[in-house]
Amino acid sequence: MVSKTSTGDRTSVTDLSTPPPAVRPRGDTLPGNPMMWLLIAAELLVFGAALLGYAGARALDPAGFAAAQDGLDRLAGTINTAVLLTSGLFAALATEARRRDERGRTRGLLAVAAAIGSIFLVVKAFEYAAEIAAGNGLETSTFHTLYFLITGFHALHVVFGILILGIVMVFDDLEHVETGTAFWHMVDLVWVVVFPTLYLLR
Repeated sequence: MVSKTSTGDRTSVTDLSTPPPAVRPRGDTLPGNPMMWLLIAAELLVFGAALLGYAGARALDPAGFAAAQDGLDRLAGTINTAVLLTSGLFAALATEARRRDERGRTRGLLAVAAAIGSIFLVVKAFEYAAEIAAGNGLETSTFHTLYFLITGFHALHVVFGILILGIVMVFDDLEHVETGTAFWHMVDLVWVVVFPTLYLLR
């Protein structure tokens, strides 16, 4: 169907049979840089392999693992779970604020997310100090070896995540913010699996 519109001595022709270009819904693509999602997939595979190794070692010595597990500070683990979930909420709010082009609010929310995330490291440092004071270290038992390696590797990711949030506070275009918060949500997700596996499951 063709529509003609006249304006003065000019006539424009519009082909109404051609539909407007489709707009891809935001949910059809992953937010942020695709390379970050490749990194996230690789990191999840590494943590998954570590937890599978833990499960296999536990199956060989369930009594020893249960006894060592009883010495962990479950309250500290619970607090850190709440800390990371709260931090992740502020990171998600920052992403939504940036999509609305509220740059000042975005930076503020990212700063709060990073600050709350740093509490995780403080709690973990006290927890490690208590374990070491009790005579537990990497060589104490198989459980403690895996505990320190898995949680230490995760804590390193928390440090990297806080640094990334700081970077995207400065270079705060939407893709950068989405990329940084995607990594931070991966850190949250990993801990949500690590905490019950190491601290709670029997």
